[in-house]
Amino acid sequence: MDIVVKNLGLTDYEKTWMEMKNFISSNPENDEIWVTEHLPIFTSGLNKKDSIIPKTDIPHLFVDRGGKITYHGPGQLIIYLLINLLKNNLSIRQLVNIIEKSIIELLSMYSIKNSYSKKNAPGVYVSDKKIASIGLRVKNHYTYHGLSLNIDMDLSPFTLIAPCGFHGLEMTQVSALNKDYNNDIASTLVKLLQLNIK
Repeated sequence: MDIVVKNLGLTDYEKTWMEMKNFISSNPENDEIWVTEHLPIFTSGLNKKDSIIPKTDIPHLFVDRGGKITYHGPGQLIIYLLINLLKNNLSIRQLVNIIEKSIIELLSMYSIKNSYSKKNAPGVYVSDKKIASIGLRVKNHYTYHGLSLNIDMDLSPFTLIAPCGFHGLEMTQVSALNKDYNNDIASTLVKLLQLNIK
């Protein structure tokens, strides 16, 4: 079956998180991909060790995805993957590899050629900076949460944290590397994900 794609627009993180959990609890017939951006928020995943919560007016939320602390805000593309691993004959590691591969393919299409993934630090990097993060959770063979790709956002909140637990890690974004990108970037990445998952 095709993966159903839903474009949610700008959303509240906690509300969307609850909707994801409700969706996978319903044992849905179809896989879905949700495309969104979030209002400004810091979130910390299940690996809370050494996480320092910034003192700021930006809200913070502990959530049930993998990984450590990160930031979400307008101008960052969020894609949530609500995928039945069993039906798709995938392991969680294979899905992470697919996500990383899809983002690297996307960036190459936008003339950002030197992106890569790291074996022990999920996500996608350009030079020594991080451009995309991945955090997933599996329940009853379904994944939820997903990826964030920095497109054209205020990166300064990242300087208040150790992004994904890495002190001194700098973040970058598509607009800093290719000013000629266009609004098709979200739909193009969704298509790559659909193709690579199936």
